[in-house]
Amino acid sequence: MNLTDDEGSSVIEFLGLSLVLLVPLVYLVLVLGRIEAATFAAEGAAREAARTYVVADRADEGAERAVAAVGIALRDQGFDDDPAEALTLTCSTTPCLAPGSDVAARIDVRVPLPFVPGFVRDVVPLEVPVSAERVAPVDTYRATR
Repeated sequence: MNLTDDEGSSVIEFLGLSLVLLVPLVYLVLVLGRIEAATFAAEGAAREAARTYVVADRADEGAERAVAAVGIALRDQGFDDDPAEALTLTCSTTPCLAPGSDVAARIDVRVPLPFVPGFVRDVVPLEVPVSAERVAPVDTYRATR
């Protein structure tokens, strides 16, 4: 065997190097895609939760509508988080729907890293927190009820 004879080894090196570089790159693309989906879901959920709350007639009705809007926005992007736990509503005045006041809706979503087994997640929290907040004004000329 001649030591200068390298026929075929470049193909093996190329395949090995490609595998080492492409697998992390594909995983990074998957993770970033899930984080982007969570960002879209959180932004849309916060916007719609604040909007639906301020147009409701009563605060309890507004909270129900806001939770429903959050649930739709999260499910639309493939997240099964509990919408009531993901949503936090904050009012600038009491009562909450007083004319001229503001209502803030904050959404907190945790994005688990893909392909990580559940028993590993129980030991080490392998998730990325994503949050969004929107403020909607209550109409100044709203009729109080």
